[in-house]
Amino acid sequence: MTLDAVGLEVMAHAFASVAEEMGLVLIHSALSPNIRERRDCSAALFDADGQMIAQAAHIPVHLGAMTEAVAAVQVEGPRPGEIFLVNDPYTGGTHLPDLTLVGAIALDQQVAGYSVVRAHHSDVGGMQPGSMPAGARELFAEGLVIPPVRLTAEVERVVLANVRTPAMRRGDLAAQRAAVERGADGLRALVARYGWAGVQRAARDLMDYAERRTRAALRRFPVAGLAATDWMEGDGVTDADLAITVRVDIREGDFHADFTGTAPAAAGNVNCPLAVTRSAVLFVVRMLLEADVPMNGGVQRAVRVTAPEGCLVNARWPSAVAAGNVETSQRITDAVLLALAGGGLPVPAQGQGTMNNVTFGGQRVTGNMQQGGEVLGGWTYYETLGGGQGAGPAGPGPSGVHVGMSNTRNTPIEVVEMEIPVRIRTYALRGGSGGVGKWAGGDGVVREYEALAPMEAGLLTERRRHGPRGTAGGGDGAPGANLINGRPLRAKTACALAPGDVLRIETPGGGGWGEPQRKGGRS
Repeated sequence: MTLDAVGLEVMAHAFASVAEEMGLVLIHSALSPNIRERRDCSAALFDADGQMIAQAAHIPVHLGAMTEAVAAVQVEGPRPGEIFLVNDPYTGGTHLPDLTLVGAIALDQQVAGYSVVRAHHSDVGGMQPGSMPAGARELFAEGLVIPPVRLTAEVERVVLANVRTPAMRRGDLAAQRAAVERGADGLRALVARYGWAGVQRAARDLMDYAERRTRAALRRFPVAGLAATDWMEGDGVTDADLAITVRVDIREGDFHADFTGTAPAAAGNVNCPLAVTRSAVLFVVRMLLEADVPMNGGVQRAVRVTAPEGCLVNARWPSAVAAGNVETSQRITDAVLLALAGGGLPVPAQGQGTMNNVTFGGQRVTGNMQQGGEVLGGWTYYETLGGGQGAGPAGPGPSGVHVGMSNTRNTPIEVVEMEIPVRIRTYALRGGSGGVGKWAGGDGVVREYEALAPMEAGLLTERRRHGPRGTAGGGDGAPGANLINGRPLRAKTACALAPGDVLRIETPGGGGWGEPQRKGGRS
């Protein structure tokens, strides 16, 4: 018996509330500001077959790739109640700092489903504090690689022995375990109320409903051969542009994105596994759906993504991938949006197209090291910065927000200055950086960090040469810029900061939409 409309709505909210509560447990229990304040984490609930039932409104690049993490754990034969840890990008992960916990939910001594939480840890080892090294040429330089393994005390000791901030990592992992357990409790509570057969039927009906709604929406946009190419601004080893080429076909409710023609995998770390590419395409498809369509495994049935093996967006092990997850995913989204806009579909202009990744790391010391000072331990910090969102047919793009594959929050100035030895000298909107048009693109931001102690800094950024494209006659957004003491830096780089040095990040604006008005300036 299929649920009626009221029953579908009730159960959709019931499943989604479990995922949202998982996220809240993680956020309110975590130690690191990256999870606690910026909310760089995601949670979702899966059925026993590994299909997503519901997700929290968290990070698109996390959520779209979670199905692969569950599938990788299923291969290991999970027993009821076990929790697995994985971060290997080629076996269910995205990039190494994203530690994913997959819990096999126990019900009557069987696996009834999976509760999954993914969180970005500010250090998992590797050649540079923060585990996002611009110069990495292979996966092993980026940190500790963890295939799907049962999370035991012994495994946790190995992880903590390979990171620069073990106490914080221990606390964040404990928060993730608590969130996984909350998901299991939530599913069992639904079973206690509706019965196991009723919960299974509801999950199946919800996914079928999401598939029907997705295909119906896509049938309104029958297109073939929409193609576009966009560019990555170097790979951290060289600054040469790297092409991302896509062809989009929407036929009979199926969305197919093919990336034939994309550049081969790069020497640096802008590569990404196909799971990340699929996440980016799913995000664009979500833009074409009504807001009330539940985002679950049913939506994914209508989407197909293909790419030549070994290319930039379908890399092979052991290609480095740290920037692929955070930067290339953004450019994949931009390329698909550009293709759809060329076919007249109602999509927004390109947003800032970067997460503006900033990492810091150093040593905490007492006194002067040359006069007997003592090292108290290492510290690391990671954040991303907002910028301009692209304008769309319905209105202007918002300013100073995280765009595209990121859905994180701002890290408050007070938190940054309490956590690490920096002073935020400037944090403001970057006026005039959004593209002009009938509707203007959003503005980027300016953030200046003054070092108060010696430290290492790392940047993984994009859109420093090629501004986000406007749509339907709208103007392009302004490119961003990275500077140290007024001197320009590369888009992807590492540098040492001495006390008094100032790192300035100017983030891109979003593209405008529609022809600018003849009079009156920006809309």
